[in-house]
Amino acid sequence: MRRIPLAALLGLLITGLFFAAAILAPVIAPYGPSEIVGDVWEPASAEHLLGTDNIGRDLLTRLIYGGRTTIFVATLATAISFVTGTFLGLTAATVGGWVDQVMSRCVDVLMAIPPLIFALVILSVMPVTMPVLIIVIGLLEATRVYRLSRSVAVDIAVMDYVEAARLRGEGRMWIVFREILPNALSPLVAEMGLRFIFIVLFVSTLSFLGLGVQPPAADWGGIVKENKDGIVYGIGAALWPAVAIAALAISVNLIADWVLSRTSSLKGGRG
Repeated sequence: MRRIPLAALLGLLITGLFFAAAILAPVIAPYGPSEIVGDVWEPASAEHLLGTDNIGRDLLTRLIYGGRTTIFVATLATAISFVTGTFLGLTAATVGGWVDQVMSRCVDVLMAIPPLIFALVILSVMPVTMPVLIIVIGLLEATRVYRLSRSVAVDIAVMDYVEAARLRGEGRMWIVFREILPNALSPLVAEMGLRFIFIVLFVSTLSFLGLGVQPPAADWGGIVKENKDGIVYGIGAALWPAVAIAALAISVNLIADWVLSRTSSLKGGRG
């Protein structure tokens, strides 16, 4: 712990608190997520630490449950994007030739379309359920992971220990998972943290536009949408989820910066 920089330690602490709150939401939330406990947009008080929302629900409870949904969706979508993008990127770099060209050009076409517009088009013609939302976001973000993993793997694939594995007769999957992947983990792990935050923002944006997490489930983007009209009257209910998103983004970025600066996958390789 003494070797961890203060900034990274702060990031770990804040991120851990967010994840702990998401896991323990039913235990720590003072009220039910849909329970109306007061008047509309009540100010902060002993009973409601952050006040109430646009229909009288406890705002702190909504934030806790909203964080649970946001983190759950973002975590699963990040996992899908990294499993898919990393596997395809490392495979393309290892196989090379026309396989690499076809895969890379397809990814280029997908990346040429703004992901938000792409997601809005897909979700406008499909049922907006939690599994569909997770899969769509995960596959769209996988294109970014593909580009990074392929770029890193292309440099690693020419290393001597990879060539030695080929000369030993090792199969392509062995080379991908035993030679290239372990030496590409550092930038991939750092990118995972950044990608997680981008997906949190992505999910929140879709919910704000009405095509993300659907009521009665709560997420941070949806809470902003529900309470945005209060800003006109000086009500800050919509600002609290924005603060939560910013705090989570900063804390995860601090961890990602520490991970990236601590190790480098291209220093020497496996040998």
